[in-house]
Amino acid sequence: MLDADTFTSPATYDVALLAAGASVQAAEHAATHREPAFALCRPPGHHAERDRAMGFCFFNNVAVAAAAMLARGLERVAIVDIDVHHGNGTQWIFYDDPRVMTISLHETPAYLFPGTGFPHESGGRGAEGKAVNVALPPGTTDSDWLRAFHAIVPAALRAHQPTVLVSQHGCDSHRQDPLADLNLTVDGQRASYLAIADLADELCEGRWVSTGGGGYSIRNVVPRAWTHLLGIVSGQPIDPDTPIPESWRAEMGESAPITMSDGAEVSFRHFHEGFAPHSRVDQAIHATRVAVFPELGIDPSL
Repeated sequence: MLDADTFTSPATYDVALLAAGASVQAAEHAATHREPAFALCRPPGHHAERDRAMGFCFFNNVAVAAAAMLARGLERVAIVDIDVHHGNGTQWIFYDDPRVMTISLHETPAYLFPGTGFPHESGGRGAEGKAVNVALPPGTTDSDWLRAFHAIVPAALRAHQPTVLVSQHGCDSHRQDPLADLNLTVDGQRASYLAIADLADELCEGRWVSTGGGGYSIRNVVPRAWTHLLGIVSGQPIDPDTPIPESWRAEMGESAPITMSDGAEVSFRHFHEGFAPHSRVDQAIHATRVAVFPELGIDPSL
């Protein structure tokens, strides 16, 4: 079944199979070699449910990769989805499975497709606390996004103790993306990739499967964001001040970026340094911590 936004062509089925297969291949590499792998593919996948294609997604590449890991005998999988849209399909596929933790940081579904991903969606019977949703307000900046990430994700992952980490890297949280309203820069997105890489090293012995995702500023954002991700996955991070090749800029036109950076200084204040009750971001953080941390044995006030 398709929704009204999800169109097909004669090649759709074959291309979607290739994308799903690339995710499985990346997962098998990460499991076998205990090192990161990046499935650089579209469509994003994370909206597709067990029996439904939606939101430009035909097969759920993220869920397929996670299922492949479980089939190989890995005990626990964690999925971190940083696309600006909630990973609804991934969540519902594993909602009752305590072996899989899904974490999604996204613009609040009160304003944005697909209308799911509220903090109270926290896992089914027997898997309470294993669905973690951080619903951020429109306009959220690098510093506030990173504040939310670090207030939720490390503690939740450490409680779950995953054997492998799967991440979905939609870059549509960028301030130039036409389909959403968060206000991140390429520099903030790069910082999130580094944080996820550190958690994979800490918790999963380097077993980290990253996938592509959404992103609709296809000239100025997507190539830079995923080039940074590829550099981090390969152990060769790219300096943000690296110039964009002139040949590429000439092809893209005058509005093409000059460097691999947006010139943003990425810093944030940790949530444990003080809760700001009038901040909509801190309200979102607090709502998620209250919804899931007790189920994970974590004091949400700490």
